[in-house]
Amino acid sequence: MVPGFTDSEAILNASRSRYGYLLKNGVKVYESHLSLLHAKTAVIDGIWSTVGSSNLDYRSFLHNDELNAIIFGSSFAAQMEAQFLIDLESCEAVSLEEWKQRPVGDRVKEFFSWVVQYWL
Repeated sequence: MVPGFTDSEAILNASRSRYGYLLKNGVKVYESHLSLLHAKTAVIDGIWSTVGSSNLDYRSFLHNDELNAIIFGSSFAAQMEAQFLIDLESCEAVSLEEWKQRPVGDRVKEFFSWVVQYWL
């Protein structure tokens, strides 16, 4: 689940530049269009959960002061998964077929945003 809009078009385009690769490799991508999605969350094996501000990019790892909480426990993980499913109901799935049909202008913006992503 990723934001379908943001306060920075360049950042949104840089993120979208990865969709094709992800979709081709079986990753399901859902965009949220109701509110600005900023939380970074994950649940693994129904017991390990994380919530925080850490982005999965070089700039965040090298320069930003990011923090995540890691919680071990099936009860918290179940609550996280339940909230994810609720949030997913208001998202739009991105299909590979539709993604391949996006306008050329969007592709150009995504490419150039990807090139300068380190500085975004």
